[in-house]
Amino acid sequence: MIRPVKVVEHEKFPGIYVVEYEDGTKKLATVNLAPGVKVYDETLIQHGDKELRTWNPYRSKLAGAIHKGITINPIKPGVKVLYLGVASGTTPSHVSDIIGPKGVLFGVEFAPRVMREFIEKVAVHRENVVPLLADARFPTKYAHVVELVDVVYADIAQPFQAKYVADNADMFLKSGGYIMMAIKAMSIDVTATPSETYKREITHLEERGYKVKEVKHLEPYDEAHAFVVAQKP
Repeated sequence: MIRPVKVVEHEKFPGIYVVEYEDGTKKLATVNLAPGVKVYDETLIQHGDKELRTWNPYRSKLAGAIHKGITINPIKPGVKVLYLGVASGTTPSHVSDIIGPKGVLFGVEFAPRVMREFIEKVAVHRENVVPLLADARFPTKYAHVVELVDVVYADIAQPFQAKYVADNADMFLKSGGYIMMAIKAMSIDVTATPSETYKREITHLEERGYKVKEVKHLEPYDEAHAFVVAQKP
C-alpha cells in the first residue's frame, strides 16, 4: 500500500488540502466533518487532530475543475451554498467539509430515492446540510427555507440548465456572489456539439446579467463536460 508522506493546505483555496504519497502522486482532500464516516470510495487519513477525506476528481466535477486549474473558488469556510442536484452526495459532502460548521449547504434534489440516499450518506451526519426534496426548476417552492447564499452550485444536467440556474441565482444569490455550474453537454442537447451547448448555456447566463469569469473543460475527468464560474453584479 502506498502511504501518504506529506499534507499541505492548498495554495489558493482555504479548507482544501493536498496529500502527497511516497510515489510522488498527489490527491486533494478535505477535513472530514463527520469523522469515521465515508460517503463513497474515498480514503480516510489521520493528519494530526484532523481526519482527511481524499477527493476524487473522476467522481467530483468541482475537484476536476480544481485539478484543471480554476483560479476562483468561492466555496470556503463559513459560506452558504445553494446546491442544485445533490444526487447521492459525493461533491456536496466535500463542500460540507470545506464550509465547515459555520457554513450552510441547502441541498436540492428532485428524485425521492436519490434524496433518501443523500440523507442516509450525508445529511444525517452533518449539521450544516439542509436537504430539500424539490425541483430546481421551481425555486419559489423552497423560498421559505433557503436564505440568501454566497454560492449557487449547479449540477442538474438538463435542457435549459442555465435558465434554471439563473432563476435560482436571481432569487437567492447575494450581490457579488458566484454561480458554479457543471455543464454536461450530452444531457442538454444530443443534436449539438459540446462546444455549441457550452456557448448557448454561457450566453444565457450573460444575457441574464451574470459575468462569466472562468470556463474549464473537464477532460480527462469528465468527457464533454465544462465547468463555469460566473459572478452576480
